[in-house]
Amino acid sequence: MLEPLKKGDAIGIFTPSSPATVTARARYERAKAFIIAKGFRIVEGELTGKSDIYRSGTPKERAEEFNELIRNLDVKMIMSTIGGTNSNSMLPYIDYEAFKANPKYVVGYSDATAVLLALYAKTGISTYYGPALIPSFGEFEPLVNDTYNYFEKYFTEQPYVPYKVPIPAFWSDEPVNWLEKTTEKTLFANEWITGQSGIAEGRLIGGNNNAMYGFIGTEYFPEIQQGDILLIEDCMKDASVVEKNLAMLKLHGVFERVGGIILGKHERFDDLGTGKTPLSLLLEQLDGINIPILAEFDCCHTHPMHPLAIGKRVRLDATAKKVYCVEKWF
Repeated sequence: MLEPLKKGDAIGIFTPSSPATVTARARYERAKAFIIAKGFRIVEGELTGKSDIYRSGTPKERAEEFNELIRNLDVKMIMSTIGGTNSNSMLPYIDYEAFKANPKYVVGYSDATAVLLALYAKTGISTYYGPALIPSFGEFEPLVNDTYNYFEKYFTEQPYVPYKVPIPAFWSDEPVNWLEKTTEKTLFANEWITGQSGIAEGRLIGGNNNAMYGFIGTEYFPEIQQGDILLIEDCMKDASVVEKNLAMLKLHGVFERVGGIILGKHERFDDLGTGKTPLSLLLEQLDGINIPILAEFDCCHTHPMHPLAIGKRVRLDATAKKVYCVEKWF
């Protein structure tokens, strides 16, 4: 059983795909300083500061960076620096037995979905869909403060249930201020949307849909159980790609088994002039399957974001636009 994270603990960072510690160095340094200022230590994976063009290293090198952090008994949490496109190529080389012997928090989002779901599929130990160091904690105020406050409450306090996930007052997906602050982001008043009404409770499974496309149907993807709550989100995709990725889930029989869906905000969605939304495309693929759906949820590429435990039970009240964690997550 994991202990709450506390100030002074070490957070190990790994780079499973894009070499953003090189390509976004200013944002990396800002994020690292932010977390250190909060009282945590940073243990850099050995691919920090390294680049192999579009990736941080070979699949084996990236897996070994991660494995060394698993084996490091001083490290209490392992956090992805960022996502990318190729985290799925690491999966055959991860030391799942070492993770079972020395479980710890593993948190990230986007392309790190492959690592999160593979660890859970192979070990049954929960992982955490949540902030990644560079995009989340390299962000500027005020939204970085909201993301950190959710992170701190979730990982440093002894969990109590049911825990109602709070809706942030504001959010943004504006692409300004990535490396340096040049202007203020536009803050949008927040609203979660009922896609289909109803209440469901089940095990949370899912993550980034484009990442899941790269390994669904393999031994590294958890078996979807009847009544699971599916979390899906994506970023910077157009309507044609979103339809393809949602159809992939349908063709694998996922929608016939899940009891409800939490659909995250889609960063910079391009409707290609169709007027369609990720929610309307999802409803097309469901084709009359009547399960609760809550859309525009803040566990995705937009700012701020909540962490949620993969493999732990949540209650989805799509009618009241609420999500509760109903099982202790550590």
